[in-house]
Amino acid sequence: MTKDATQRTDQRTDNRITYDIQGHICLIGLNRAGKRNAFDSHMIQQLSDALTDYEHDDHLRCALIFAHGEHFTAGLDLMELQDKWDKGAFEFDHDQIDPWGISGQLRRKPVVVAVQGTCFTAGIELMLNSDVVIASDNCNFAQMEVRRGIMPFGGATVRFVAAAGWQKAMPYLLTGKAFDAQTADRLNLVSEVVENGTEYERALTIAKEICQAAPLGVQGLLSSAQDVSRSGVGAALANIHSYLPDLFYSEDAREGAMAMVERREAEFRGR
Repeated sequence: MTKDATQRTDQRTDNRITYDIQGHICLIGLNRAGKRNAFDSHMIQQLSDALTDYEHDDHLRCALIFAHGEHFTAGLDLMELQDKWDKGAFEFDHDQIDPWGISGQLRRKPVVVAVQGTCFTAGIELMLNSDVVIASDNCNFAQMEVRRGIMPFGGATVRFVAAAGWQKAMPYLLTGKAFDAQTADRLNLVSEVVENGTEYERALTIAKEICQAAPLGVQGLLSSAQDVSRSGVGAALANIHSYLPDLFYSEDAREGAMAMVERREAEFRGR
């Protein structure tokens, strides 16, 4: 299998993002390979549109973000974005999904990311706002904003530190120095490191496994986990039971119980 979907119930191809559907999986491809998939204002908007469409499509249960070409992303296209900082290039309406999870609508559904080659700045922050990250062993990472006269503003100041811990994160955030896939693994920035060229298939396998789980249960789980960063541990724990009534009285909960009794795989419908 290649990065092209074997089943396409919906497809949209534009200059900077590809969008395919395979079963319950939404495949979103960074498609600016000639620029090492650097994010300009158009690519940022198109990625938001793709994730928003995924979020609002009840048929879709997991998104897989990957990159066309040899590199995941060189980060931000600073030359194109230079005159757009104060013109809304990184602001999203309340009904849009912000790929970096800073503003806009809060994402409810899972995102898996497959990363290869260069992954700088905004690419790391895109990873940190996802749920599962599969990295090729040839990855080269750098959170180098301080070397470009700015600072990370896509979540690294919070999520990089939360994942790695202050003393492990700051040497990379404060200097902008590069690190490899094995270091990213030690810093808890990725889920797995795999052989170069296998990252997409491994990510797709995990996306398929997620799609076999109950969609409402997955969404409740994600929301509860996100409560920690939004409101703190105490509030998140206090809010756990609020998710239960809708889940326990759902068709999927009944199906899960029957599948256990009948010793078969459950067929969840998301209702």
